[in-house]
Amino acid sequence: MSKGVLLVNLGSPDSTDPKDVKKYLDEFLMDERVIDVPYWARTLLVRGIILNTRPKKSAEAYQKIWWEEGSPLIVLSERLQKKVDDLTSVPISLAMRYGKPNIMNGLQELHDQGVDEVLLFPLYPQFAMATTETILVLAEELRKKHFPQMKFTSVPAFYNHADYIRVLANSISERLKDVDYEHLLFSYHGVPKRHIRKSDITKSHCKIDGSCCQTPSAAHQFCYRHQCYETTRLVAEYLELEKDSYSVSFQSRLGFDPWLQPYTDRTIERLGLEGTKKLAIVTPAFVSDCLETLEEIAMEGKEIFEEVGGEQFTVVPCLNDRDEWVKVLARWVDEWATQPVTA
Repeated sequence: MSKGVLLVNLGSPDSTDPKDVKKYLDEFLMDERVIDVPYWARTLLVRGIILNTRPKKSAEAYQKIWWEEGSPLIVLSERLQKKVDDLTSVPISLAMRYGKPNIMNGLQELHDQGVDEVLLFPLYPQFAMATTETILVLAEELRKKHFPQMKFTSVPAFYNHADYIRVLANSISERLKDVDYEHLLFSYHGVPKRHIRKSDITKSHCKIDGSCCQTPSAAHQFCYRHQCYETTRLVAEYLELEKDSYSVSFQSRLGFDPWLQPYTDRTIERLGLEGTKKLAIVTPAFVSDCLETLEEIAMEGKEIFEEVGGEQFTVVPCLNDRDEWVKVLARWVDEWATQPVTA
């Protein structure tokens, strides 16, 4: 068998034109693992309400962060893929869960190179229904339909892997080396609370009450909230941060359902009102900078902070194509690629 790897990131519209943004949002928000309500209700909400109002606003947000080469998330993902490809012994392809290049393109590219054993590599440190799970489910559907001879292995969530923690911690300390900050905020992408309960394989552990994430359980293998707090704990330990000098929050909520709290925008506002003048923020749910980090955090977050008296707002970039991160990915790939081929 011949091996290859498919790196998969979230995706992006083809351009900042509202029509392209609308097409992208339709694919994204109509995913049953993103908005997990019955199809009729999802259609009513997405196509009846959201897509009639949001594309123009989202297009304006994308325009603020768009690069000459295109979408930052796509460009950064391509750079990462090329660098990893240069260091590894097997072909590395890139796909997006939404938009282009899609997962079908990525699998076809590997198939055309003779690959029949694929390492699916969702570029998300923490597991969530709306990220890792939807990638694996779609890839499996495509495999059954188009590539029945292919064999898949998937990379588990690496939120607590020593290599990842080291690289993330080093990127934070490098960015903040000469920054005199008072508080470090770890902002993770939010999910509805019901997603946490739906992913609970024990069907009883996740209470989202502040203690269940600290109590050992098999549920933690798929618990996004636990994994976010654990990433933070391990990085804080690695960097020897004082207990009161950092905290966790969740960004990008949508709709009126209860999402994971505390919310990032309100946390930024509260810290400023309580007298914090110098705030640093890192977004470890993403490995590539994107709309949520470049616009929602770096622009909107800064504006909120300054409006309530904050003076210095420092954003730690995502890992992107950082050389130390590339080497880690390449090593993980080669460790998998050199394992004996199984029948």
